[in-house]
Amino acid sequence: MLKPHRHLPPGGPGVEWPRCFAGGVTAPRPGVRALARLAREGAVRPRPEGLRDVPRLPFEPGPLPPAGPGTVAVTWAGHASWILRAGGLTVLTDPVWSRRILGTPARLTPVGVRWEDLPPVDAVVISHNHFDHLDAPTLRRLPRATPAFVPAGLGRWFRRRGFTRVTELDWWEAAELDGVRFDFVPAHHWSKRTLLDTCRSLWGGWVLTEPAGHRVYFAGDTGYGHWFAEIGRRHPGIDLALLPIGAYEPRWWLRDVHTDPEEAVRAHQDLGARRMAPMHWATFVLSSEPVLEPLDRVRAAWERAGLSREDLWDLPVGGSRVLVP
Repeated sequence: MLKPHRHLPPGGPGVEWPRCFAGGVTAPRPGVRALARLAREGAVRPRPEGLRDVPRLPFEPGPLPPAGPGTVAVTWAGHASWILRAGGLTVLTDPVWSRRILGTPARLTPVGVRWEDLPPVDAVVISHNHFDHLDAPTLRRLPRATPAFVPAGLGRWFRRRGFTRVTELDWWEAAELDGVRFDFVPAHHWSKRTLLDTCRSLWGGWVLTEPAGHRVYFAGDTGYGHWFAEIGRRHPGIDLALLPIGAYEPRWWLRDVHTDPEEAVRAHQDLGARRMAPMHWATFVLSSEPVLEPLDRVRAAWERAGLSREDLWDLPVGGSRVLVP
């Protein structure tokens, strides 16, 4: 388990973080044999028949719902990008508005909300530094005074790009902005952006709690494991869990870092969350499962678990739901 590094106030310039966070990795990284197998099998993209349903991917952009100080509302912009409105704030999670990211084909679906239609952005939260979650062209669109809540070790990346209000957090640390609490929590994943920075910054998810006590959990990017039950124990009463359901095949390659739809439902139950909204699918081709399969499987898993259909918020890209009016 990663040793916590406590500091007050939460990390800013001058905080000494560990040089490497590899102690937080919960599964071994793939070795040479696994890489050779992946190259041999070529199983990194869907087969042609798995791409036939691209026109059927749910894309229904609509206006953002009104959101006053007492409202909690979410809008899925695609992949892991959400417009989360809580406590009077508009928060973007892992904002990626680019048509392409490094190493992948162009988006399967457009961004669900045009950038020019966004309200003023009060903060961003970042789960980790992989290119499909940390998109430099999108972040360049933001005013440099926008508060950025980021994993430990990633603050330098933001400050080098001119951001002036950067808060770095270790697992289980928290910060507050205008009455909304931002808790950084663990995930079963890792970080890497270049050939020389493996696990040099942390990774995780976020629990946002607005002044009235309503909680939204944003998982970021994660495999299945013990952290979900611990997050639920430390943050009881999660009203909505934003959980990844895509980029899971081949399973032998991605099991440790990406939940499949059935594991996402299990994670929702471990968290003790009331509702779940799937994400991390229908946007970029990152793996080999058929593009529409994650939605079909998560709906089937939800039904098998005997959970209320109204609590599965399987939104289309661009769709919104209001948790608290």
